[in-house]
Amino acid sequence: MQIAILPIGSVNMDVLESIQKSLCDVFPEASCAILKPTMPIPEKAYAPSRHQYHSSDFLSKIRDYVEKFGADRILGVTEVDLYVPRLNFVFGEAECPGKTAIISLFRLKPEFYGEPTDWNLFAERSAKEAVHEIGHTLGLQHCRNSTCIMFFSNNIQMTDAKKLRFCEKCWPKVLR
Repeated sequence: MQIAILPIGSVNMDVLESIQKSLCDVFPEASCAILKPTMPIPEKAYAPSRHQYHSSDFLSKIRDYVEKFGADRILGVTEVDLYVPRLNFVFGEAECPGKTAIISLFRLKPEFYGEPTDWNLFAERSAKEAVHEIGHTLGLQHCRNSTCIMFFSNNIQMTDAKKLRFCEKCWPKVLR
């Protein structure tokens, strides 16, 4: 499997490299590369009333990069706050199954919650969301095991409680 990481807007290279390493660790058979062209933030995705961006609009734009770069999966990474209708926010979204996924770093930073900057915690949260969304592209649904990476995170505490790995029920599905 080839996973390409697509920066969307301005994204810190250190966090992109951290995500890349984590994806290679979790999916050892995969190759993972950071794409050099940065995708512009789709301005039509912005909802002024929410001060957020609709994540599905990002996915439709990311699809254009799949054929262009020949990757099996493309993970978009952005700093802007994302949402889907019916939810206050999302950490990410993916086609399930499919080739495209997006994560937002906006709510993964400890500073968002009034906590001090913590690079390791931020990097871990970013990795967890990246792996979770790539799991969806492989066809995995949300898991009931609260420590499985595929567990649905409704808040940052739920993300923090998850492990950076698939449970014994989800892992065989990754290997298919």
